[in-house]
Amino acid sequence: MKITVHFLCLFISISVFCQTKVAKKLPVKKVAKTVVKKTDVVAQPNPDLVVLNEKIPVLIPKKKDGKFGYVNQKGKFIIQPEYHIAVFFYEDCNLLNSPNEKIRKFGTKEYATVEKDMISYRIDQKGKRVYQFKDSDLGKCPKEFKYQPFQAYVKNGFYGIIEKSKFINAEDYRDYQIYPQYEYLYIAESEDVSNPMIIASKNDRFGVIDVNNKIIIPFEYDDIKRNFSWMLGKMFEVSKDGKTYYYIDSHNKTY
Repeated sequence: MKITVHFLCLFISISVFCQTKVAKKLPVKKVAKTVVKKTDVVAQPNPDLVVLNEKIPVLIPKKKDGKFGYVNQKGKFIIQPEYHIAVFFYEDCNLLNSPNEKIRKFGTKEYATVEKDMISYRIDQKGKRVYQFKDSDLGKCPKEFKYQPFQAYVKNGFYGIIEKSKFINAEDYRDYQIYPQYEYLYIAESEDVSNPMIIASKNDRFGVIDVNNKIIIPFEYDDIKRNFSWMLGKMFEVSKDGKTYYYIDSHNKTY
């Protein structure tokens, strides 16, 4: 009887011990976190700044009701006319070399110079005035000398073109780049001195030729301004009545 009781006690003890053992933890699967990467914000191009001709600016000065604004290449006003003066978007070397480093950025070609009420500003392509000119901000432009191989030459009251390094005998027509035959010639300012555009007058009408005497712009204008429009914007400022001026490109297209 004692043996039976002892055995029963031993069995109960083993049973209790087994039930109190800590169960093993099952491995927990790690759930991968979804990482959302921040993408760089890309500036959307302005749909109004259409490009029909890559050689000319996307914004062109245009006068309306006595004031200047800017049109795109389709002729739509993007910057409304409110200025007395408006020039092409182009570098301003005085600002690029300013003693004030903070405003040098306004000298880049992303901005244009305008004038209103005798005050000059730089504006961006949205028409916002971002800088007002101050004399103290203006630096000195470095002097750059570019040899001009061609020049106008007058013979018997008519204008022609000579290449200075080759011209020797004024009586030899072969020494002329363009033999004198025009009422007037003006070599337009340009970065490409080897192939400049030449404003010419013939039969009291103005047109444009190149150094090979090829007609670029027909002789149909009352006037073509001798300014920096070709150098700054690859365009000419023309008029058919001597009063109303507008811009054309080298294909004689009006803007």
